[in-house]
Amino acid sequence: MISSIPKEHPLAAFGWQGDGPAAQALNDVEPGRLARVIEQHRSGYRVTDGESDFAASSPAEWGKRSTLADERAAVGDWVWLEPERDHITRWLPRTSLLSRGAAGEHYKMQLIAANIDVVLVVVGLDGDFNPRRLERYLLLTRGSGALTVFVLTKSDLCEDLDAKLAALEDLREQGSPIVALNARDPNAVEQLAPWTGPGSSVVLVGSSGAGKSTLTNSLLGIDKQKTAAVRATDSRGRHTTTYRSLIALPSGGCLIDTPGMRELKLTGEEDLAEGGFDDVEAVMAGCRFSDCAHVTEPGCAVLAALESGALTEQRLAHYLKLQDELAAAAGGLAAQRARRAADKSGNQQFGKRLTEKYGRR
Repeated sequence: MISSIPKEHPLAAFGWQGDGPAAQALNDVEPGRLARVIEQHRSGYRVTDGESDFAASSPAEWGKRSTLADERAAVGDWVWLEPERDHITRWLPRTSLLSRGAAGEHYKMQLIAANIDVVLVVVGLDGDFNPRRLERYLLLTRGSGALTVFVLTKSDLCEDLDAKLAALEDLREQGSPIVALNARDPNAVEQLAPWTGPGSSVVLVGSSGAGKSTLTNSLLGIDKQKTAAVRATDSRGRHTTTYRSLIALPSGGCLIDTPGMRELKLTGEEDLAEGGFDDVEAVMAGCRFSDCAHVTEPGCAVLAALESGALTEQRLAHYLKLQDELAAAAGGLAAQRARRAADKSGNQQFGKRLTEKYGRR
């Protein structure tokens, strides 16, 4: 049984932290082997033990439709394998988990990456630039437990960089660093060095065409990821990255590249207070009535702030929109978990009846 892994262990290059919850859990596991998930496909997982990567099968339970997404391993998870077989028996406790609501009408959670220290939100300084969208990213990423860093690419093509940086000052004040760079420039590696050093795990997220694959190639020092030009009409790109993958970096850290995200649905677990809306909530707290609808109520601080210009209608509308989405997503999440609990209870009762009728085998 392994209780700790020395710093010189090969898994240290893949983000292993000897003082994290996964390391502490090793004291209570059955004999086996440690690995990290580097890819997830419909057919299974690929993992690394620090010296080689290989396919690994997973528990049958993970394949059931009733199993929730966050009950399965994701890219970045530390997993425990059987001693002599490449079969995952469990995933170990996480330090962080980045997820979103999957695209589509029905609620479903989609895991992006686990055990990450930093989320690099990659945004092109072209038609991809949208401050409201970045507020949504911040709301999603803050809940993961990782630091959010906004990486503005294509700075060499941007003629109004100062104005765009000024538009994001609220996000910077919320504690999210903002870096403007040219993803093809070798200096980009140095600019991101504070977050990609030894032992760090970072994940790249952003729209298709924002420059994630180009940035990945710069950080690796080789052209490993495919890249493609964006459409001139809307700056949208094609999905050159089609699945999530974890890669060791020359800097000593590791990086998870992800496919482009065109839809950013909330999971229902986010907290609007973490989404950079402190100013809006501070204004609302000043309303005379706690249930103020901010329409015609006397003593409404929101209406006063709108009239004075302290709060813009656009920002308020975006806050209220996210508030409604969050409530709907929370309802979907609660319903999904209730169904899961009911399924488990039903299976247990069925098993109990069989035992009562036929006895234990």
